[in-house]
Amino acid sequence: QIKTKGHYRDGVESLLSPVRLAPSSLLIPVGTKKLYSLPSSVRLKSTTPAGQRVRSAKNVITSERLQRPITITSTGGIVDPYVPPEGDARLSSMSKGGLKQKAQQIRQSAASQLAIRKIKSSDLNFSTKTFPEKAQEIFIEAQNCLTNFDEDRLHALVTEHCYPQMVRGNKYKTICWSFVESLEPSRVVQVRCSEMLTKVNLFGQVTVRMHTRQILAIYDRFGRLMYGGEEVPKDVLEYVVFERQLPNPYGAWRLHGKIVPAWAPPKDPIIKVTCLSKAS
Repeated sequence: QIKTKGHYRDGVESLLSPVRLAPSSLLIPVGTKKLYSLPSSVRLKSTTPAGQRVRSAKNVITSERLQRPITITSTGGIVDPYVPPEGDARLSSMSKGGLKQKAQQIRQSAASQLAIRKIKSSDLNFSTKTFPEKAQEIFIEAQNCLTNFDEDRLHALVTEHCYPQMVRGNKYKTICWSFVESLEPSRVVQVRCSEMLTKVNLFGQVTVRMHTRQILAIYDRFGRLMYGGEEVPKDVLEYVVFERQLPNPYGAWRLHGKIVPAWAPPKDPIIKVTCLSKAS
């Protein structure tokens, strides 16, 4: 068959038509997440109690890998805690029990003398005669910072081990504390040194006996009295431990914890206040 000029012209126009040159559909590649399927054997095990942790190949429970934060600027506890003699602050130094306590302290002072030498090699100004007064000032300032909740200053006065114990449960409470007087001069009863990680990283711990008179009152978030009172001061016998990182030239003595003897009287119970509404 012989094509005419008209048919030839129509064919060329159809080839050059913009509609024919345009693509029939526009495809945009989109990245998708590749899914993985579990074998049937694993699916069966995931329904059993032993395999309840297996949910999918994409979800992995890592609760066993939770890490506990640690710090090397303070120890995690009290090294060789001091054991207070029973009847302390009640027996006279001239009585039979008081003389027995003094003899026991002399026998236990050998380990303290060795620790004092180690502390003096790093802290030249350390002295068991002047330290109790400094320790009492740190203790009073730390308690005032807790009352006013000066967080920055409190971190500088207490160790990382003591801070959570002091602020735990105080979020919705009001603490009123004040120092009245010292019933007896504070004195050092025990000194210890401990190592952490290396032999060079030494920590000194000094236990100070404080017999003071204090006022403490704790109120709940509604202003109701929970513990203590602001009218009557109480005599308090405490064994407070102070700690310092000895190799650190910028280190300072900080409050580290308290020692509560087994024979100490129990604390007063918390006052529970309930509101009773009248029946209409």
